Order: sequence, then C-alpha cells, then structure tokens
Amino acid sequence: MAEIIEMPKLSDTMTVGTLVNWLKKEGDEVASGDMICEVETDKATMEVECFADGVMLKQYVAEGGEIPVGAPMCAVGQKGEEPPAVDTGAIAEKAEELKKEEADSEDKPTEKPEEAPTQPAPAQPTGGAKPQPEGRKQEFIPEDEEGASAPAKSEGGRVKVSPLARKLAEEKGIPLEAITGTGPNGRIVKKDVLKAAEEGVKAPAKQPATSSAPAAPAQYVPAGAPIAEEGPIKVTNMRKAIATRLVESKTTIPHFYLEIEVDAAPLLALRAEINHHLSNRAPEEGGIKLTVNDFILKATTEALRRVPGVNASWMGDSIQQHGGVHMAFGVAVPDGLVTPVIRDAHAKTLRQISIETKELIQKARNKKLTPNEMSGSTFTVTNLGMYGTGGFYGIINPPNAAILSVGATIKKPVVDKDGNIVVGQRMGIGLSCDHRVIDGATGAEFLHALQAVLESPALMLV
Repeated sequence: MAEIIEMPKLSDTMTVGTLVNWLKKEGDEVASGDMICEVETDKATMEVECFADGVMLKQYVAEGGEIPVGAPMCAVGQKGEEPPAVDTGAIAEKAEELKKEEADSEDKPTEKPEEAPTQPAPAQPTGGAKPQPEGRKQEFIPEDEEGASAPAKSEGGRVKVSPLARKLAEEKGIPLEAITGTGPNGRIVKKDVLKAAEEGVKAPAKQPATSSAPAAPAQYVPAGAPIAEEGPIKVTNMRKAIATRLVESKTTIPHFYLEIEVDAAPLLALRAEINHHLSNRAPEEGGIKLTVNDFILKATTEALRRVPGVNASWMGDSIQQHGGVHMAFGVAVPDGLVTPVIRDAHAKTLRQISIETKELIQKARNKKLTPNEMSGSTFTVTNLGMYGTGGFYGIINPPNAAILSVGATIKKPVVDKDGNIVVGQRMGIGLSCDHRVIDGATGAEFLHALQAVLESPALMLV
C-alpha cells in the first residue's frame, strides 16, 4: 500500500516551508534514508529524508510551492500502484493561511518577551562600526579562510545550488559559474549540471602564477551603469525570520554597549607556533590548523567561567543562570546567516572546539545542520575580523543576555609599558548586553576577564 510522506517540522518555529527542489522525480526508486527534496524553512534550507522504500509515485507540491508542516509531500509505493488522492488546492490554501497568520503576528507588538522561542536568531551587526582616524595608515591582519563567519563563495560570488548538483559538478569538474540555473530563483539543480556536461562545459584552465603578475582587479563596472537590476527581491523564509527576531530583540531588549582593545600579538604568536608544528600532520597524528576564531571561542568560554553572570537569560520574573556554556557563533551562508551551537563548550579543549567548529561550518555551508545544532545557545560570538572591520556591536540573540562582536586585528602605533611608541597588533572587541540581566560593571568585568585570557593565551591550553 502506498505511503504518504508528510512535511516534517524542521525547526521549532516552523509552520510552513518552501519546497525549493525535488532531488527525486516521479518514477524514481527511493529507499529509507534517501534525501528526496530541499525545503527552505525560517532558519535554513534543509534536505528532507524519506522514511519508506519503493517508487516515488506522486509529488503533491511543485518546486517553489509552499507546504505546511504535516501536509502531504509525496506518495511512495510499489511500481504501478495508484497514489492516494490528495487535495493539492487545500495544501496551498492552508499554506497561504498560515503565512498570513505569521504576517499578522509580526505586526503586533510582543507583550511578553520572556515567552520568545528559545531557537537562536542569527546575530547581525547593528552597523555600529567604529570609524578609523583619518591620516593614519593601519594594516589589518585578516582571519584565514577557515574563519567561522566567512561565507562559502565561488570565484564569481555566491551561487545558489542544491547539494546534489554541487557534488555532481565537482565530480565532473564543471565550475558552478559556468552553469545556468533553472531552479527556483535561478538555483542550479541536477539537470542543469547534466546539461552542462552534455554541452561540454569544462573548468577554465588555470594560468601559471608569476610573482610579477598584478592581482586580479575587481569586476569593472562602467561609470553611469545601474548598480543592480531594479525591482523587488523576494524575501526568503530565513530573511523573514532574521527580520522578525532582530526587530523583536532591538525593541524588547534594553541594549547597552561596551568595548575593549586587546593586544593580539601573544595570541597570533602562539597560533603560528602551534600551526607550524601541527598543521602539516594528518589528523590521526594530531594534526590540526587553529584559526583565530577557535582561540576567541575558547577564550570566551573561559571568561564566562570567571564571570558566569553574563551566561544567563531574562525570564520575566526571574533570571535563568546557566550551568554550562553552549556557544553559538555566526556563519554566513548565501541565504543569510545561521548560528550553529557548540554544546558544553566549557567542557571542551581548544582542539575539540576547533574540530567541532569546522564540522559545524561545513554542515552550515552544505545545508546539513539539524534544528538541534542551531538551538539552545547561552551566548553568541559574531566575528567580522576577516573583512577588516575594526569594530562593531551585534544585536543580542535571544534568549542570550549578551553577544560578543569581534573585529579585525590591526597593526598600529601603540605605547608600550616603557613609554615607547612601537608597532602593536590590536583587536577591537564589542559587547552588547541586556541591561535587565547585566549591569555595566558585570559587563566590564567580563571583558576584562576575556582580555586577560586572550593576552595570555597559554591559559587556554591548561
């Protein structure tokens, strides 16, 4: 007997999703555990797993269609079997009704912020970047490509592509930039890769590098040319969720801001020494490559040990003090921003945090994060240092009481302990605090503890 596969609940706040791409088509054989489609939720675009064996008899929702949680997606049964009848019009009507309810609720003020869902919202900067003094040449030291906040990019910019199509393109050696996407919103899907392979599209030949060759210039845009194609841009479910949660955060949480400048030279020296000895070894031989962000996450965890009052949440008539550190960090993806969570960071070594961070970043970029891996944080770190941003202040990620914003490490003149002007390496760090939970003295104490750990980074190794 044919079995109907229903739309699962992919996040704790999800009521309706957008079916972005079918990974299997009608008539294909499927097995339990196969990924059959991609669905965009309010948090991310995720693959949906099949829990039946047989043949996909019928797809009840077209690509680009909205589908409520619990609604029929497709039917799986034996070849030649008649699929169950489903009112597809009712599915569309229910989806439209739910989206209207969500829109109406967004227009209403939040009366009880303490009842906000515990799923963390992406931590976005408020635009409060600190201006650099004019006439002073400063050099920033960028984070490497494995920095936690760096988005996955192709050579031509961000490319919308399904995981299956990406894997297929890599196997066939076809650059994504050379493929024209025919999926929703220009997304590259499997058939686009197969078509490109049939037409003989290949990766461009790499030019030998020469030391005298100038760096590739940015794409030339003639003067007077339009900035971009004019017109409305469809708002994704993720962008809607980001907008809703950040407006909620800024309008219901009394933010205040603190900043500190850290001497990053000891941290950079220790990182270089460790990577010099271990980065070329195989993982089974203890090999590892640490990023600046790994040190920041570990140092933040140690600072929260010393000042636990920052690791708390406002509950309306009480303050919830958390007994463990569940550290969220921002990862930019083509559709927006996600915040995976390192569980029990307080119980993990620098090496363990580094390994787990890389795994979560890879999952985020491949759209493999589970709802559990994006929920339950107690503190958030957002890092824009790899972009050269000197400093900024993030918007608090409810139900956290604070968010740490990390800027670039910049070479600039500083006065040493002997009163001499020397070249220093300074990292700007901002802290946004919920004044209902954290007072100014507590926030300052936390930043002082963080500074002490970052400027004596060997403390993280014991």
